[in-house]
Amino acid sequence: MGAFMRKTAPVAMVLVLAPFVGEFLLGNLSVRILPALVFLVPMYGCGALLIREVVRRTGRGWPAILLLGAAYGVIEAGLADQALFNPAFEGHDFQAVTPVPALGISALNAMSFVTGHAVWSIGLPIALAEHLTPRRRTTPWLGPVGLVIVALGYVWGLWIVFRELYDSEGFLASPAQRTGAAVVAALLVVAAFLTRRPGRRGPAGDPAGDPGGGWVPRPWLAGAGGFVLSGVFVARPESWAGVWMGAALLCLAAVIVPVFARRPRWTQGHHIAFAGGVLLTYAWLGFVLTWLLEPGDPVRWWGNALFAAVAVALLAACRRVAHAERQRASSPASPRSASATQ
Repeated sequence: MGAFMRKTAPVAMVLVLAPFVGEFLLGNLSVRILPALVFLVPMYGCGALLIREVVRRTGRGWPAILLLGAAYGVIEAGLADQALFNPAFEGHDFQAVTPVPALGISALNAMSFVTGHAVWSIGLPIALAEHLTPRRRTTPWLGPVGLVIVALGYVWGLWIVFRELYDSEGFLASPAQRTGAAVVAALLVVAAFLTRRPGRRGPAGDPAGDPGGGWVPRPWLAGAGGFVLSGVFVARPESWAGVWMGAALLCLAAVIVPVFARRPRWTQGHHIAFAGGVLLTYAWLGFVLTWLLEPGDPVRWWGNALFAAVAVALLAACRRVAHAERQRASSPASPRSASATQ
């Protein structure tokens, strides 16, 4: 039973954390409908788990995870719930700002949907589950049968969301829009498989590592950087200036984070600290959405507090794992091995 739990625990974490972070911690869904999380597991959870397994089986790293996460975002927002194209999705006027009439989308909201899913719905649940299971961090978690079941679960989840939203909204994107979304998602998948496989990192001075070593921030500073960077992204103005600001922030993160992550002094502690800062952005954003949507509902406010507490508890557990890893690595009885931040 113990071995079975160890094998299934990371799988269960990704399945649950993907919809939890992507919808409930964000504040998009209230604690009043927490049982709905079960119905979101097939699309969110199976989607995240499928991405994680494909990337780890092919030996690729975080660029591939995030690109496939972006493809997931395009598929969900463009083909499943169609929020990308629906001008009155769930009663919101999503195309009131930065409209692109030729495509029938809002540039600002398109960026928010795709980035939100790539980073928060896909990337963070994988990062948390992998960090909490360090000995299986980059190895496959599923066998061939499990992989097929998860893939079928993801397709089923897309269908559930599509039918639910189509029945309630009565909206169907045009064939050209749906074709365009499918093509963009396919190009992102191709780009993911064109990313380089990460090489082995060694300690400073090791030819396998960064030959120049180089400065890296302390873990708490990496966490603060992730918190500020992601916070500015979600709080950017709803205008074309916000679109360009968001693009600049994404480019900045895409350049700076890999530079630090390749350096030998960048540890798993840095990795989870940065991810934790990004995770906590959704924790405070959940309170903001409650204030905007249902400020008079005390249950929703308490739900935000509960979800934020869960996020903090997850990060505390990750910190304990990181501390145990450092102790194990420094123990004279255990040979020290540098694990790559892939």
